Amino acid sequence: TIQSQLPGVVRQVFVQAGDTVETGEALLTLEAMKMENEIRAESASKVEKVLVEAGQVVAAREDLVRLVPV
Repeated sequence: TIQSQLPGVVRQVFVQAGDTVETGEALLTLEAMKMENEIRAESASKVEKVLVEAGQVVAAREDLVRLVPV
């Protein structure tokens, strides 16, 4: 599960459940401390569930995307 490192606002989500992602592929953009940060896949995976949507405020360590290894 990919978690937010900082509190912020989800600006854009690039994946949906069922998508296959490669290592380093952008999953979503999170705005934190007035900077936009791309949250990327750490390994090749399948998106099991997207737990946030654009415009949602998230806390530090909140789950964003659930991935399963391919």
